[in-house]
Amino acid sequence: MIKVSVMYPNTPGARFDHAYYRDKHMPLVKALMGEACRFYTVDKGLAGDGPDTPPTYVAMCHLFCDSVESFQAGFGPHADEIMADIPKYTDLSPVLQISEVVVDRP
Repeated sequence: MIKVSVMYPNTPGARFDHAYYRDKHMPLVKALMGEACRFYTVDKGLAGDGPDTPPTYVAMCHLFCDSVESFQAGFGPHADEIMADIPKYTDLSPVLQISEVVVDRP
C-alpha cells in the first residue's frame, strides 16, 4: 500500500478553508478516484515542535492506494478537475509526497 500525502505549508496570511476542504474537496477527490483511493484522512495543523509554535502545515490529506500505478490511474484522468477546485479553499501551493506504508496499525 502507498500513501499520497498532500501538505499545505503554514504561510502567514494565506487562506485555507478547512470546512470546504473536509466537506467538499476531499469527498470530490474520493468520488472521482473511486476504488483507486481505498480511503483518505484529513489533518488540521494545531502546533509545531515547541510550545506556542505554529504548525508546519496548516492542513494535510493522505490518500491510501494499492500502488503508485493505481493512484496514477485514478487521479490522472481527473487531475484537471481536482486541481481546478483548489482555489475554492486555498491560495497555497501544496507539497506532495508518495510513501510506501510499511506499518499499518501495529
